[in-house]
Amino acid sequence: MIETNGEPEHVHLLFTLPPKHALADFVNALKTGTSRRLRSEFPEEVRRFPHQPVLWSRSYCVISCGGAPLEIIRRYIEQQERPEL
Repeated sequence: MIETNGEPEHVHLLFTLPPKHALADFVNALKTGTSRRLRSEFPEEVRRFPHQPVLWSRSYCVISCGGAPLEIIRRYIEQQERPEL
């Protein structure tokens, strides 16, 4: 993980992943692990959303930054709003 930030309805993550790892498996593990941890550490906050059977949406968007300098991508993520529970 290089940088993280987000908005109330989504998060931005800048990370490196070796090519031998499947991106879909990584995202699934990340969502599963963070969901368990958030439910464990913040049960009252998560219970405020009983109409949602899952914490994360099944969808995700991945954008490759190609030749863009990482500092530009990092600055973009830093400028996003912080998510709130």
